[in-house]
Amino acid sequence: MSTTLTDTPRPAAHTPGRRLLGGLNWLVVRQHRAALLTVAGAVVLGSAWIVYQRHHLAGILDALGWPDDQPPMPVPGSGRISLTITALGMLPVLLGVFLGAPLIASDQERGTLQLVTTQSVSRRRWLTVKLAWCYAAALLAGAVLSAFFTWWWKPYRTVFPGRWYDGAVFDHTGPMLPALCLFLTAAGVTTGLLLRRVLPAMAITFAFAMAFQTAWGLLRAHLAPSRTFSYPYRGGIREQLNDPYELDSWIGSADGHLYGWGTCAKSTEASADACLREHGIVNDVIEYLGFDQMPAMQWTGAGLLLAATAVLTVFTLWRASAKL
Repeated sequence: MSTTLTDTPRPAAHTPGRRLLGGLNWLVVRQHRAALLTVAGAVVLGSAWIVYQRHHLAGILDALGWPDDQPPMPVPGSGRISLTITALGMLPVLLGVFLGAPLIASDQERGTLQLVTTQSVSRRRWLTVKLAWCYAAALLAGAVLSAFFTWWWKPYRTVFPGRWYDGAVFDHTGPMLPALCLFLTAAGVTTGLLLRRVLPAMAITFAFAMAFQTAWGLLRAHLAPSRTFSYPYRGGIREQLNDPYELDSWIGSADGHLYGWGTCAKSTEASADACLREHGIVNDVIEYLGFDQMPAMQWTGAGLLLAATAVLTVFTLWRASAKL
C-alpha cells in the first residue's frame, strides 16, 4: 500500500516552556544564582535553628519553674543563644563581603558589563536590575531572621543574655537587622565599584563593616533623647523604672544642683555624712533611656541607615553609568 504525504507522521512541534523570569531578570538571577541560593539556604536554616532554640529554651525554663521561680543566671544552654547572636551579627558583614562587593567588581574584572551593554541594554538598566536583586536578597534575609529572632526574644527577654540596649538584642530585632544588611551590602557594592577588583573590595568591605559596627555601638545611645530620674538618696526607688539603660548618674541637692557621685565618697562614714549635709545632698539622680523608647530608637536608626543606603545607591548608579 502506497504512503501519501499526509500519512507521514510529522514530528511534534517543540514548544519552549515559559520561564518564570525573563529578560534581564533571568540573566541576573542566572549569573548570581550561587549567591542567591546560598542566601536563601542560610535564611531557611537560620530560621529553623531559631525555632528549635526557642523550643529548647522554653523546655529548660519550664523545667526550672519559670516565671514563678527565677532561674539561675545565665540560663543553662545560653551558649547556644550566644552562638546564634554572633551569627546574626555577622550576617550583614557577610552579605556586604560576599554579595555586595563582588556584584559590580566581578563584572569589571571579567568585562561582563561591556559585553552585555553592546546589546540593547543600557548600563544603568543593567545595574538597576542587579542592585534590585542584590538588595532584595539582603532585605529578605535580614527581615525574616529578625522576625524569628524577635519572636524568640520578646517572651524571654528578662532571662535572655544581653539587655535590650545591647547590640546583641537591639541590632537583631525589629527593623534594625534588615537595615544593617541593606547598608553594608550597599557599602560593599560601592567599594567594589571604586576598587574594580573582587578580592581587594571584599577585604576593604570586611574592614569597613567591622569598624562601622564599633562606631554604631557608640551612636546607639544617641538615637533618642535621654531622661532623668530623681529619687531619695540611697532610697532604692529606682527599681520603679522599667529596665533603664543608665547613661550617667549624680547626687543632687534639694534645689536641683548636681554633684558627681564621688563628691562625698570620703574615707570614713562620719566625714561622708558631713559632706552630704554640707552640700545639702538629698537625691540620687540618673540619666537613662527607657525600654519603652526601644522601638523609636530602632526606627530612627533604621531610617538613618536606609538614608545612607539610598545615598550610596544613587552614587553607585551615577558613577557606574558614567565611568564603566
